[in-house]
Amino acid sequence: MTSADGAHAVRLAMQERRAVAERPTSSVGVAVSRPRLPSLIALRAFEAVGRTGSVRAAGEELAVSHTVISRHLQNLQRSLGLALVRAEGRGVALTPAGQQYHAQVSQAFDIIARATTMVRPVARPTLNIWCIPGIANRRLLSRLPELTGPPRNWDINLQPTLSHPDLLRAEADAEIVYVDAIDTRGAVMAEALVRPRVFPVASPAYLARYPGISTLADLADVSLIHEESTEQWQRWFALAGFEETPPLRGQRLWHAHLAIEAARFGQGVALANELLVEEDLRSGALVEVLPSRIYMESYQLVALKERWEDPPIAALRLWLKKVLAI
Repeated sequence: MTSADGAHAVRLAMQERRAVAERPTSSVGVAVSRPRLPSLIALRAFEAVGRTGSVRAAGEELAVSHTVISRHLQNLQRSLGLALVRAEGRGVALTPAGQQYHAQVSQAFDIIARATTMVRPVARPTLNIWCIPGIANRRLLSRLPELTGPPRNWDINLQPTLSHPDLLRAEADAEIVYVDAIDTRGAVMAEALVRPRVFPVASPAYLARYPGISTLADLADVSLIHEESTEQWQRWFALAGFEETPPLRGQRLWHAHLAIEAARFGQGVALANELLVEEDLRSGALVEVLPSRIYMESYQLVALKERWEDPPIAALRLWLKKVLAI
């Protein structure tokens, strides 16, 4: 089936469902039953994949593995008889039929969310924050009571994730990211909170086994611990002035806090910043391998411009500046 055939099939299916919905009730007042719908769980997986462009990011958002997301996509495509996604680079992209279907499915979830908000009893205010996992786990979690206690008495939903919320759809109130810059020409505002120094760390036990790390060339030759790819290490070496980096080896653990934990266990050398390893350096669990003055991305708070001065967002900004102060 071609992409055009798929898009046409989606249009026909939608027209048929509208026609069924508009049929009158029977003479005895019994409504005509709806056609069988796909699994709601599979539709949630498809909506998240289409929005994030990544099976893995969708899995993190929905708190399931990427293999579960892939299985839901396969089942959904099989039930519809359509190809909704295709591989593109390291992620996935929607086919033309998938784009059309995703637009309708997203609207349906928006309607469900609004209806739920309308009927749900009013509770204490909740501040929903999406945050990259490293800083959430190693810096923010222990100090959350400062933000939730009197006089504010808010509920906080802190979601560690690499996914990005759709703030316009109220998926979150604010987001904490680690990036170079944020495009603020649209609906969002951003403020850089801190730009920490980035340096290699290892456990004393690892350095005892490999005591000869004194140059950048020595460092490039040991077992490096990577996050999603070798890109961050390659950038760090370039900023340090070591341009001809050999192929880098070592395990990939996706998250900064996991890379740091692996370094604590003596599995190699990880890149860390001073916010994430301050306590480990103080306790001696980790040691800075080579002295450097390298700065990369900054931690930034992102929220809608129209809500930037709302009391919860303003309080969150002030709290983050205090907690992340170096």
